[in-house]
Amino acid sequence: MIFTELPCFTKDLKTLLKKYRSLKDDLDVVRKVLEVFPDERPPFSYRIDGLGLESCVIKVKKIACRSLKGKGVNTGLRLIYAYFSEDQKIIFIELYHKNEKPCEDRKRITDNFT
Repeated sequence: MIFTELPCFTKDLKTLLKKYRSLKDDLDVVRKVLEVFPDERPPFSYRIDGLGLESCVIKVKKIACRSLKGKGVNTGLRLIYAYFSEDQKIIFIELYHKNEKPCEDRKRITDNFT
């Protein structure tokens, strides 16, 4: 599996790393899981429909972050990525905390994949 990220994702990650020091290691765990299960897996993740895109855009709702002690997978961190099964490629689009933002940036998704 090939993992890449959009420049805006890298910026999101850099900002969140200031608050959540373990996030880089936590994302490595997410990458290992996505290598085995790249498709959506309710209730942990689901496909974002209604974008008019050919690629599969998935939202991961439950990411375990050790920096948020005692919360486990219910930390509120959200990860949006595009999965291209034919190329075995995943592109990270957005990472945010649910308390800082109500939902994914659909404009960011459509601007980068249309």
